[in-house]
Amino acid sequence: MVAKPIQIAQPCLGAEEIAALTQVVESGWLTQGSRVAAFEQAFAQRHQVAHAIAVTSCTTGLHLALLALGIGPGDEVIVPSFTWVASANAVLYCGATPVLCDIDPRTFLADCDDCVARVTPRTRAVIAVHLFGRIVDVEALRTKLPQGVAVIEDAACAAGASLQGRPAGSLGDVGVFSFHPRKVITTGEGGMITTARTELAERMAQFRNHGATVSEEQRHLGPRPHLLPGFPVLGYNYRMTDLQGAVGVVQLARLDRLIDERAERANWYRRRLSGLGWLRLPDEPEGMRHGWQSFVCGVEPPFDAVAVMDALEAAGIASRPGTHAVHTLSYYVERFGFRPEDLPGALQAAGRSLALPLHNRMTDEDFQRIAAVLDRLTPRNI
Repeated sequence: MVAKPIQIAQPCLGAEEIAALTQVVESGWLTQGSRVAAFEQAFAQRHQVAHAIAVTSCTTGLHLALLALGIGPGDEVIVPSFTWVASANAVLYCGATPVLCDIDPRTFLADCDDCVARVTPRTRAVIAVHLFGRIVDVEALRTKLPQGVAVIEDAACAAGASLQGRPAGSLGDVGVFSFHPRKVITTGEGGMITTARTELAERMAQFRNHGATVSEEQRHLGPRPHLLPGFPVLGYNYRMTDLQGAVGVVQLARLDRLIDERAERANWYRRRLSGLGWLRLPDEPEGMRHGWQSFVCGVEPPFDAVAVMDALEAAGIASRPGTHAVHTLSYYVERFGFRPEDLPGALQAAGRSLALPLHNRMTDEDFQRIAAVLDRLTPRNI
């Protein structure tokens, strides 16, 4: 009998989400409306911020955050190289230059000293990536940055995570979250921007809706369009649908329970796999509530990360590298002339990281099976 495959990630959706979607369909209002507004309000309250702006993805949220900060041609934004490519791409969308910094391969987060060393008079912002749900110490970073350099939290993986009691998305000037299906909570696609700064919130809300000064509901249910204010800025269609907003409200209500379950499983992994000297396990520093979007380990020589992933795949267990090193991706090599050795920490992390399955639909038997496969591995049999 073939064992069932174990997926690297799987969304946790059910009857409540179906009921919420049905209500939206029956209402006849599908675009951004009351459900999105309810999701925004609940998300802002949960993450202790004044404003939350729903968008189509974390990528578009990063784009709007940069635009709202006035970043454009001639400006530089520092981005860690070990991250999903969207963190750097969003800078290019604005005509600005992404300056890649190295990371600490033990934590997979930006190397603070290397980040600060790359600051120039043209640096306008730093994107602090809370990778895999582990929080960057934004306050410590701020103390080393020149005044006027903004901090944008790429919190794609960090909904519900916190540091010293302060939630992700409340630590920097702007925070941006993802609701992709590999995240702890999902709306299929979708994202959320958070900020305490009213002027930034108003600007981002306007940019996401074609540059309009009024909402979709005001345009369609209020006075005739020719009687409404115009479109004073160039904007984009980055609106979330009410279908997604309705799902988001249901998912957000489960967020803390889902993270608690993942934290319990992550602790089990760390206890059970602690004897594998070749596998460097992620930790959870004191004062941090890890978001546990992924359980990403480091694979130490003489073991090879790709060979370990192949062995897991042969046993029906999905695994992945943590993410990629942006400076090794062909577009960035061709455009900026990066060499692999330019950012050795990111290069090492890309080649030696291993994401093990971690999601809320896994069973005790799934975790035991993964551990048993890892127990059997030796440098000779993979």
